[in-house]
Amino acid sequence: MTLVAGIDSSTQSCKVLVCDADTGELVRKGTAPHPDGTEVHPQEWARALDTAITTAGGLDDVAAVSVGAQQHGMVCLDDSGSVVRPALLWNDTRSAGAAAQLVEDLGGPDPWADAVGVVPLAAITVSKLRWLADSEPAQADRTAAVCLPHDWIGWQLTSARDLDALATDRGDASGTGYFSAAANAYRPDLLSLALRGRSVQVPRVAAPSERIGETRSGAVLGPGTGDNAAAALALDAQEGDVIVSVGTSGVVSAVSDIPANDPGGFVAGFADATGRHLPLVCTLNAARVLDATAALLGVDHEELSRLALSAPSGSGGLVMVPYFEGERTPNRPDATGSIEGLRLSNSTPAHLARAAVEGLLCGLADGIDHLVAQGVAVRRILLVGGGARSRALREIAPAIFGAPVLVPQPGEYVAVGACRQAAWTLAGTTQPPKWNQTSTQRYEADPAPNVRERYRRSAPVSG
Repeated sequence: MTLVAGIDSSTQSCKVLVCDADTGELVRKGTAPHPDGTEVHPQEWARALDTAITTAGGLDDVAAVSVGAQQHGMVCLDDSGSVVRPALLWNDTRSAGAAAQLVEDLGGPDPWADAVGVVPLAAITVSKLRWLADSEPAQADRTAAVCLPHDWIGWQLTSARDLDALATDRGDASGTGYFSAAANAYRPDLLSLALRGRSVQVPRVAAPSERIGETRSGAVLGPGTGDNAAAALALDAQEGDVIVSVGTSGVVSAVSDIPANDPGGFVAGFADATGRHLPLVCTLNAARVLDATAALLGVDHEELSRLALSAPSGSGGLVMVPYFEGERTPNRPDATGSIEGLRLSNSTPAHLARAAVEGLLCGLADGIDHLVAQGVAVRRILLVGGGARSRALREIAPAIFGAPVLVPQPGEYVAVGACRQAAWTLAGTTQPPKWNQTSTQRYEADPAPNVRERYRRSAPVSG
C-alpha cells in the first residue's frame, strides 16, 4: 500500500490524515490544537503540526504530502527566512480601515474586481499589508518576503530555508488581493501599493499537481492549497455544485470555468486546486454562533438542536442577526449581533435556539444568491463543516435555502483534499485520482421565504 498524507492547518487546530493513495481509505490520523486569537506566531502552527504528526504515527512511511490551510493569513519573513512578527489571521479585523483606503486608492471597487477579482476587505492579505505599512513601518521595512500559512508550513516541512524555495498555488494565491486567478499572475503594482512603495518577494505559483520539493523524510511535497479549494477537491466538486461549509467561518463556493467579477465585493474571484475557478462568499460568523447560543442557554449542541426543532419556522417572529464578530459579507467589520422581534410569546429557549440557526443560515443563503448573480448554476447544494453535525442546521437548511440539501458523511474534508492532491502529485497524471466518494443524506423541506424576508429587514446592509 502506498501512503500519502494531508495536513489541514485551520484556524483552530492542525489535523493530519494518512490515506491509501489508490483508494483514499483512511489509515490513521492525528490532531493538535492551535492557540486562540486572531494573531498567532507561525511557530505555534509548527508545534501543533509536530504534535499532530506524532499522534498520526509519523510520516516516515508516507510517499507524498500536501498542505491545506486557512487562507489570507499574513506571514512576514526577513531576508534570513525568520518570522518578522506574529501572523495576522483572516479574522483579524484591525485592517478594515486599510482595506477601505486601498479601495479608494485604486479608484473604487470596480478596478479591484477587474484587476484581481477581489475587492479588499479586512480579511484579505493585501489589506493586512497596508495595515502593516502604516501601523508598524519598521516591521514592514524588515519584511523581505510575504507568504500565506500553507506556503510557510510546506516550506517548514522541507530542509530549504532559501526564500526562493517558497511556493504556493493558484487556489491560495487568489485570496491575497495581489494575484489574478483570471490572468494567472501576480500584480506586483498592487502589492507595492499596499506596502507604500516597498518591494517584497512572494512565493512562486506552482501548477496544480506540481512537485515543489521533498520533505525532510524524503516524501514528495505537493503544492498545497487554501482550505476551501482543498475541501472542493475532496468532494470532487464539479460545475453546478455549491458547497456550503459551516466552520469557524461560513463559506459558500462553487466550481466554475468562468472567473468571478463582482465590484460589490460580495463574491471573491478565487481559484480552485485543479486549474478552474472557485467563486466564493465568506461570512465571518458560522459554527461559533451555535457555540455561543448553546453557552448562553446552558445546553450542549444536541439539546440546542432539539430546542430549535421544537420551535416553529420563523421563531415566532424572533430574528437573530449573528454578527458576533463583526461581519465580512456584508462588509461590516464593526457590526455587532442583534435580536429583534422579542415578545412574551417567543421569549423561550426554543425560539432563541431556532432564531440562531435561522439567522446563521440566512446569511449563507444570501451567499448563494450572490453566486447565482455571478452566473453560477445551482445543480445541488452540499452542506459540510463542523456545523453540519447539527441536526437542526441540517433539517432547517433546505427551508432557508429553498432547495434540497445533501450532507456528506462528517469528515475532515480539507485534510482529505490535501491527501488527494498529494496522491495526484505522486501519480503525475493530468487529473486527480478517482477516490470513492462518501455517501450523502438528502434533506428536504418546504421553502420558508418569509424567514429570509424578516432577516433582510433586520440585518444591516453593506456599507
